[in-house]
Amino acid sequence: MTRRLIQLFVGLILYGLSIALIVRADLGLDPWDVLTQGVFERFAGPAGIGFGLVVNLIGMAVLLLWIPLRQRPGIGTLANVLVIGTVAGFGLDWLPTDLGLPVRAVLLGTGILLNGVASGAYIGAGLGPGPRDGLMTGIVARTGWPVKWVRTTIEVIVVAVGWSLGGSVGLGTVLYAVSIGPLVHVFLPMFTIRKAAEPQG
Repeated sequence: MTRRLIQLFVGLILYGLSIALIVRADLGLDPWDVLTQGVFERFAGPAGIGFGLVVNLIGMAVLLLWIPLRQRPGIGTLANVLVIGTVAGFGLDWLPTDLGLPVRAVLLGTGILLNGVASGAYIGAGLGPGPRDGLMTGIVARTGWPVKWVRTTIEVIVVAVGWSLGGSVGLGTVLYAVSIGPLVHVFLPMFTIRKAAEPQG
């Protein structure tokens, strides 16, 4: 259990850092952070609420959608809501702004790669999905619809709403969309912690 918890929190911390890197790259965000930035730009920023806190608040809001789906959060789910946005906020405070395009391109590539590693780590810990992943799996379980269509529909809606609110859609959004699946496919098996086999007899 100790190893699972350590891997969970390392993964969540790295995920939060990856968000900060992609935001500072300013070349387009991943779908959920397009929504986060849109909410931040339109509502939270003017009210003095930081980007990282918006990440956490959206996670909490998505978690409420689990109730009609009869999904149950795990330790990892609750930690996800609290840790990722907090780390992203610290990362954004630490990373400089007004960077040149070459540096921003490096930040984008590093952020996407780190996001894949982090996803493999925290999901592989097996202590509960994140709010957004759980929303997808909950809808699939309740409706029987294919995972790929449910995930695509959710992310299209999220991007559309976020973009309409002022979120950043660009090359980074496209690169993230085509890269994150293959990256998680590579890293998730590397980090998945198998349950110990029960003794026989």
